[in-house]
Amino acid sequence: MKDEHRSGCPINLTLEILGDRWSLIVIRDMMFGNRRHFRELLTRSEEGIASNILSDRLKRLTEKGLITRADDPSHKQKALYSLTEMAICLVPLFAQMGAWGRRHLPVSEELSIRAELLENGGPAMWEAMMAELRFIHLGMERPARSVLAELQRAYEQVVARTAAAPQPEAASPQA
Repeated sequence: MKDEHRSGCPINLTLEILGDRWSLIVIRDMMFGNRRHFRELLTRSEEGIASNILSDRLKRLTEKGLITRADDPSHKQKALYSLTEMAICLVPLFAQMGAWGRRHLPVSEELSIRAELLENGGPAMWEAMMAELRFIHLGMERPARSVLAELQRAYEQVVARTAAAPQPEAASPQA
């Protein structure tokens, strides 16, 4: 019997599941944006995933055990996607990826504020966020703290401050 993995290295095995950008974007949008329907994942992502790619990634993430698919009780023709414990445990990885991106790449303030808060909040905040995701996706007990609400408030504050800031005037042409 041939081994289906290139090696038993934990980094390799992780990359075999998460190694393409779209899988991480789908999980990110489910995790941080509470997008749980196909249409939400398709239309509300900054990156603009194609429908055939989204369909493929949802199928693959389901097969690998990172998400589940169930009929949406509120709408018979819709599927409701949920993160599994395996995906919820990726919160620290996403926090570290966000921290790395903030340090080394030209990020925007509004799209990096959540990463900044998660980095500064450290493991205690990550654990609180995982507890909240377990409530949302796995039906576990509601935690007292809502990290997702904290992150959303911070994002909205940055957007409001940016919108209220005076815009630089365009240089007038020389006569």
